[in-house]
Amino acid sequence: MPTAPAKTDVVDLLIQQHSQIRELFDEVAESRDEARHDAFGRLVRLLAVHETAEEEIVHPAARTSLPGGSGIVDDRLNEEHEAKEQLAALEDMGPDDPRFDAELDVLRVAVLTHARAEERYEFFRIRDQFTEKQLTALGAAVKAAEATAPTHPHPGTESATKNLLAGPLVAMVDRIRDIIRKAH
Repeated sequence: MPTAPAKTDVVDLLIQQHSQIRELFDEVAESRDEARHDAFGRLVRLLAVHETAEEEIVHPAARTSLPGGSGIVDDRLNEEHEAKEQLAALEDMGPDDPRFDAELDVLRVAVLTHARAEERYEFFRIRDQFTEKQLTALGAAVKAAEATAPTHPHPGTESATKNLLAGPLVAMVDRIRDIIRKAH
C-alpha cells in the first residue's frame, strides 16, 4: 500500500535546508576538480531554489502575520539580494578561478549569517504565530514553489511579485541551461 507523504512543518523544512547549505559550503571548500564543480552546482541550485521559495511563500506570510514583520522581511530581502549578487559573481567566476576560495568564504559568512537571522527573527516567530496545520500547509507551498523555482541566482527578484512574474520563464531557461551544461 502506498504511504501518505510525510507532513513537513515549514520551519523544520527550511532549517533542514540551512543545514544542507552549510554542508554544501564545506563540500565545495574541501573538494577539487570535477567533484568541486559538482558540489558548487548543487550549492547554487539549492540556494537559488530555497531563496525563491522563501521570497514567494515565507516572507509574505511573515510580513503580514508577525509583529514588525515588514522590517524583519525587508532586512532578510536585502541580505538575500546581496547574497544573490555574490553567488552570481561566483558562478560567473567558476571554481577554477584563483579568487574563488576567498569569494566563497565571503559568501559563506553572508549566507550563514542570513540563515541565523531568518531562524531567529522569522522562522521561530512564525512557529509561534501559526497552527500546526498552517505550518504544514506553508511547508507544502514551499515545496511546490521550489519545484518550479529558478535554479540560478537572479538578483533583483527578491519579492513574491517579481518571482511570480518572472519566475516561471526564468526557471524554464535555467533548467534548459542546466540540461545543456550537463550534456557537454
